[in-house]
Amino acid sequence: MEKINQTNSVSEFILLGLSSRPEDQKPLFVIFLIMYLITLIGNLLIILAIYYDPQLHTPMYFFLSFLSFTDVSFTTAIVPKMLVNTLSEKKTISYAGCVTQMYFLYALGNTDSCILAAMAIDRYVAICDPFQYVTIMSHHHCVLLLALSCCIAHPHSLLHILLLKRLTFCGSNVIHHFLCDISPLLKLSCTSTYINELVIKTEGPIILVSPFLRISFSYIRILITVTKIPSAAGKHKAFSTCGSHIAVVTLFYGSIFYVYLQPLSSYTVKDRVATVIYTVLSSLLNPFIYSLRNKDLIQGLKKLMGRRKT
Repeated sequence: MEKINQTNSVSEFILLGLSSRPEDQKPLFVIFLIMYLITLIGNLLIILAIYYDPQLHTPMYFFLSFLSFTDVSFTTAIVPKMLVNTLSEKKTISYAGCVTQMYFLYALGNTDSCILAAMAIDRYVAICDPFQYVTIMSHHHCVLLLALSCCIAHPHSLLHILLLKRLTFCGSNVIHHFLCDISPLLKLSCTSTYINELVIKTEGPIILVSPFLRISFSYIRILITVTKIPSAAGKHKAFSTCGSHIAVVTLFYGSIFYVYLQPLSSYTVKDRVATVIYTVLSSLLNPFIYSLRNKDLIQGLKKLMGRRKT
């Protein structure tokens, strides 16, 4: 039922998904199942390669392993339910399941964002202050940066969940999306969403943009430092250590800014496509982007494969 009695609260929502056409459901299921399996395998291989190769026990790969772990968790919170609903006639998710999914969507997504900022700090110290690198990027400091990432992301997510719990949903229970996101949910509320929207417009951009500004500041300083290197080979070597990270940041933040840095009223079907990029495609491509031109990581993966054969 799309509509329910106005006196009752919604106990479940209907997720329309990426397409409502029956002929699109099986192709979408196959595509996203393949993407999900590749995401799991690729990121797990990255984690295992870093864990088993002592040469990869450095700050950069420490953060990369947790980025891969977060990506696996991130997609697992979204894609399995999406796959089930794709082949189901009743494309529903319980209220509790919807709230839980939204919590992990924001908690893990913002953890990803903060880890990318920590990786930018690592590159900044490595290039701009190499003599202090071992001291500044010690294991203790890396763990603190990782803990800070979680301490920022999870309270932010919890805040939005607690504010959402205040609302009453008593009209349409149809979410025009493939997951539970804040914007389409607020449109379904039959009570005032003023406080929710106020927090989204104030606290939300701070949490979203702050890591990006940290990344931007780091790369501005890196660019200034690299331009002072006299040899072309030295410049190329410095930039080559940042290329993969810049590609991931561009893909991740480009789609997130498109979705979230706009008025809630302008939320359209195009935002669903952009959401696929940062929730599924980004996690899928990260292992390939980081390993494509990374000789140390490729060597670590070869050692892992050799270990599995023996």
